[in-house]
Amino acid sequence: MYTNLMDSLIVFISIVTLFVIGSLIGWVIELFFRRYVSQHKWVNPGFLVGPYLPIYGFGTVALYGLSNINLASIGLSDTSVWGAIIKVVMIAIVMVLVEFIAGLIFIKGLKIKLWDYSNRKGNIMGIICPSFSLIWLVVGALYYFFINKYLVDAVYWLASNDHQIYYFFIGMVAGMILVDFAYSIHLATKITSAAKKNKVVISLDKLRESVREKTAEILKINTQNTKKKPKKPNFFFPFKGSKNSVTDEINEYAAKDNNKDKK
Repeated sequence: MYTNLMDSLIVFISIVTLFVIGSLIGWVIELFFRRYVSQHKWVNPGFLVGPYLPIYGFGTVALYGLSNINLASIGLSDTSVWGAIIKVVMIAIVMVLVEFIAGLIFIKGLKIKLWDYSNRKGNIMGIICPSFSLIWLVVGALYYFFINKYLVDAVYWLASNDHQIYYFFIGMVAGMILVDFAYSIHLATKITSAAKKNKVVISLDKLRESVREKTAEILKINTQNTKKKPKKPNFFFPFKGSKNSVTDEINEYAAKDNNKDKK
């Protein structure tokens, strides 16, 4: 029984590790993508405050699970050409579904837009589009052929019974993500309330940018009569330093967005 319990714990720690790794690396990828490709500025990407994107964490777990499926039940070998093609296509489809479901939950349920593909050809509701689906296909292929084996070996080595001190470390990081999630959900409820009141869907990036610009102006004014260099708005906490409360800032932005849509 003890052995079975330890085996289950190792599997659990491995999954949590994959989730954390994916969330952290995904945040870094999105950070540089927005800086040098899409928005050309440093933007804290995603829903959470800290440097992690859970959607990439779930995606990494999905990549791991799909890459290690045994295709023998349908008469294919993992080392065969068709076996590899099927796995890569499955990975791409599931990754697109993860992106679509996450985007749908936020837009329809919370009235929050985390990303927007509306200006791209063939997009569906601005949530997914062919060009980014192709990127997921390429990412899936790269992961399956070049990363999966080494990542699985590394994760199981870390999660093994010989490295139980690691359990404390990964538990601490996972706990930080959970606390961040709770804080972000609290913030999301305020955004959702303002969005529903004004009958709009709020772009989280545009909301943050609007608050950052106002905060930067306030900080500049506060230091005009001093020799001190104006402080920059907080990268992770954009509402910090604002003269208004978080609720007031969100309501003000939502009202402006509503008026803009009516013009």
